[in-house]
Order: sequence, then C-alpha cells, then structure tokens
Amino acid sequence: MLYIGERLGTGVPPIVDVAVDPLEGTEVVASGQTDAMTVVAIAPRGNLLHAPDMYMDKLVVGPSAKGRVHMEQSVRENLEAVAKANHKPVSQVVAVILDRPRHAELIEQVRAAGARIKLIPSGDVAAAIQTAFPESGVDILLGAGGAPEGVLAACALKCLGGEMQGRLLPENEEQRQRCLDMGITDVDHVFVLDDMVAGDDAIFSATGVTDGSLLHGVRFLANGRARTQSIVMRAKTGTVRFVDAIHNLDRKVGWND
Repeated sequence: MLYIGERLGTGVPPIVDVAVDPLEGTEVVASGQTDAMTVVAIAPRGNLLHAPDMYMDKLVVGPSAKGRVHMEQSVRENLEAVAKANHKPVSQVVAVILDRPRHAELIEQVRAAGARIKLIPSGDVAAAIQTAFPESGVDILLGAGGAPEGVLAACALKCLGGEMQGRLLPENEEQRQRCLDMGITDVDHVFVLDDMVAGDDAIFSATGVTDGSLLHGVRFLANGRARTQSIVMRAKTGTVRFVDAIHNLDRKVGWND
C-alpha cells in the first residue's frame, strides 16, 4: 500500500498523481465472493483529490442519468430521476449498497421508494463502475464507503461519462482535523466529479481477481500459466479497452519467491 502523499519514482517528468488499491475487496477474496479487483488510476499532478482515509457518502450513476441526480435531493427523488432517465419504472431500478449496519435507514428509504436493492459485502469501486454498464443490471450506487476508493471510482466514472458525487463523513475531531490538514476547509462540501478528478487527462485500469459482473477473475491454467482480464480506460478519448492476457508464471521474476 501507498500512504497519502508518498513520493515514488525519480522525479523526472511526467509527474503524476497515482491512486491505487492493490486489492479492492479483501473480504471478498477471503470469502470467495465476486467482484474483487486490483485498481490503479493516474492523472497529472494535482488533478486527483487527496482524500483522507475516512468514510465518504457516495452517489454514482451512469451516463444516462448524468446531471439528473444530486446528494441534496432525497433518495426517492434520485431514484425517480434515474428511472426516468433509463425509461423504466422505479420498481426496476437497482441500487447497489454496501451491506453494513450504517446503511439500515438508507436501505429502508430505497425500499419505501419501491426500488430494488443489491447488497454487496465490500468493493464499491467495482459497483460504481457497473452503473455505467447497462448489462450489469446496476443503476445507482448509494451509501458510505472509503474516501480514497471514492477517488478511484471517480476516475473510472470520468472515463465512462458517468457522474459521481461525494461528501466526507469524519467521525470525530481527529478526522475533522485531518481534513483541514489536507486543505479541505469545508468538511460538508459536496464533491462533484471535477473536484475529485480535475481535467480530462486521467487513465484508469483494473484487473479482476475474482469473477464479477464486469471482469473475469484470475484463472490458473496448466503448465504454470494464468489468464487475467483487465479494463483500461482513458478520460480524454473515452476509449475503453478490455485486455485478455495469458501469463507464463515460470518466467515472471519473484512469482515463486
């Protein structure tokens, strides 16, 4: 893991910001569930929000609902907006939410609005990305997850043309002071996509670790080989590439160390 503000490399340009999660969904892997990934995002220096390590309340939708939702609106209003944007009734809208006790009230609000719920054990970066792919069956992501993971998700949504908003949720004075120390003076500010990822020169990549709705997980083959599937996206061009690769593990330095 990298710590916030850690410097890597030689200092020779180009100088960039890097956000990384070497295993997004540790509990997912430990329990053999779906949608664990390894994730990295890169943008020119100063373009990525240096999000403190705390919770962030998140709202994510795909391109079809961009500009129609806002964190200041009620859960019902946002679900109805997504339903209208996707030309279907609220009863067919699927909201993905982390399965946590803190989301009990949120879950009740979604159910009261008549929408469907997909609870996930962890890994909300993968869930955020899925909102931009209609075939995933996910329309909107709601609820609190890690703020650094929110920046990773924001990079992906910028590449995919979706929308993300977030609000930091400091739990005590120490965390509030951490926000101030990192230059975030308005802790209640609603961060929009351009706040989290400035400009359009961002690149996002993820490789599946376990099978998921978007990517296959690592598959070990015969004769010391493994097969992986990755997604690589660029915000400037909107290009999305799926990369299917076979690796000869016997030739990879350090694999068996």
